[in-house]
Amino acid sequence: MIQKRPYLFHQIIGHSAWVICLFVTFWSVATATAAQKKLIEFGWDEPDPAFMRDHAAEMERSPFDGCVFHIDAKKPGGSKSRFTWEAWGTRAFTEEELRPEVSVLKAIKFKRFTQNFLRLNTAPAKLDWFDDYSAVLANCLMAAWVVRESKCKGLLFDIEQYEGQLFDYRKQKDAKGKGWERYAAQVRLRGREVMDAFQKGCPDLTIFLAFGYSLPWIESSAGKGSLADCHYGLLAPFLDGMVEGAKGRTRLIDGNENSYGYNTPERFTNAYRAMKQDLLPIVNDPQKYQRFFSFSFGLWIDKDWRKVGWDEIDFSKNYFSPEVFEVSVRQALAAADEYVWIYSETPRWWSKEGKPVKLPEAYEAALRSARSRN
Repeated sequence: MIQKRPYLFHQIIGHSAWVICLFVTFWSVATATAAQKKLIEFGWDEPDPAFMRDHAAEMERSPFDGCVFHIDAKKPGGSKSRFTWEAWGTRAFTEEELRPEVSVLKAIKFKRFTQNFLRLNTAPAKLDWFDDYSAVLANCLMAAWVVRESKCKGLLFDIEQYEGQLFDYRKQKDAKGKGWERYAAQVRLRGREVMDAFQKGCPDLTIFLAFGYSLPWIESSAGKGSLADCHYGLLAPFLDGMVEGAKGRTRLIDGNENSYGYNTPERFTNAYRAMKQDLLPIVNDPQKYQRFFSFSFGLWIDKDWRKVGWDEIDFSKNYFSPEVFEVSVRQALAAADEYVWIYSETPRWWSKEGKPVKLPEAYEAALRSARSRN
């Protein structure tokens, strides 16, 4: 027995060393994963390429890894058009009109602030799904081309119905004549065509959606109601088409705008489970969905400011105090696959004056602390 003790001792030490090694490896992976989480800014201070070029140093000093930006189309010696807001229509924009903005984007020398997404809205959307979509598809290709040429991170594909009621089946011009099934099939086809155009313009594109399937899932009372009766019911078959067309390293991100006011860990974990698993009944291809989708959260720093106000001195009057905001951001970062985005209207993180506007230092400190402790 005495002779066996050294062997047993070495077994214990060896096992302990293996456990320690495993723990260190796990800790390193967890730390690396946490470090890969990214914060994106998206709000009323949304910049254009010229602003980003002129304020690159200011934006690099912010707590963010990147932002959402817009571009205009510019004709030589002529007027400019809002490409971001006019692409989902009957006019096809050209490389010539977009190349000036691409040139500015290429000239920006960001070192850290590299997670920048070009915004593309489904606006003005004064089209029926059975109308000619050639201009829309050409503009989707152009948007992705801008991403590829400028080497920005991807597209912020904003499907909110700012003007035309694109995803509300009840508002379609021939809803009664054609019925839900025909419209859903046509919308799915358009989703596939849009994805094909995106990937033709930029293979392996990252497409950040403020809303994914999570919106029609919530509107349908977790699948209990009919998508035909939902404000965004047609979004589900549209995304079915996008998923169907996704290939390579293309990635879709559900930004889950519904999380704007989340302030408990349960709300984040429940929402993540819903996006990952619960909503699969309204997804046509669950396996491919889980392959190409990742899940994110948005927080609105001055949420409901029109009702509760935005007080720069008495933070208790705001929806989020700095302390609660920090905790919510930290919980969002822990729950998200990679991205968390911060939306704002009244406070501005950057301005022409080269500094934040109506943004108390306590909120910026809270954001920095949340990401450093994640």
